[in-house]
Amino acid sequence: MNQQKIGAFFKELRNEKNITQEQLAEKFGVSRRTVSRWETGSNMPDLDILIEMADYYDVDLRELIDGERKSEKMNHELEETVLKVADYSNEEKRKMTKIMHWLFIAGVVSFIFFFILLFNEPEEPTFIYGYAQGVTLGIPFAMVSVGAIMTGKYAAKIRDFKMRALGRNMKN
Repeated sequence: MNQQKIGAFFKELRNEKNITQEQLAEKFGVSRRTVSRWETGSNMPDLDILIEMADYYDVDLRELIDGERKSEKMNHELEETVLKVADYSNEEKRKMTKIMHWLFIAGVVSFIFFFILLFNEPEEPTFIYGYAQGVTLGIPFAMVSVGAIMTGKYAAKIRDFKMRALGRNMKN
């Protein structure tokens, strides 16, 4: 996939519509900088946005992905399959976001408990008190670490490693 060619095609389509990057960004709910990155080929839109772009520009999804116009039209079955894949992808993103929100809430609650324990320390702390204090301080740091890893650039590498370790084939 030649991202520079695809980006040039995106720019060509936008110019045919006679709209600015800012107007296109507003249409798809992204920043103007994101549109610029699409058009330079340094970044690609998500699948759901690609589908919207195909509808907006009245081109096939294959044309967007190939970065050039095709004479034949995408068949209906292929379009439905791509839409299902996009829905699945969005659902997975929603699930991950929900998990991250719950982890964040658990971390905040734990941090609050830590401060309650910290400011209500008994004269002679017991082992259980120290353990509770350690756990309530450790959970937020663990949540932040997990969140940073899962939302960072290494998340895909970690997932691939896990799949290899489990013996699952990621290739088509």
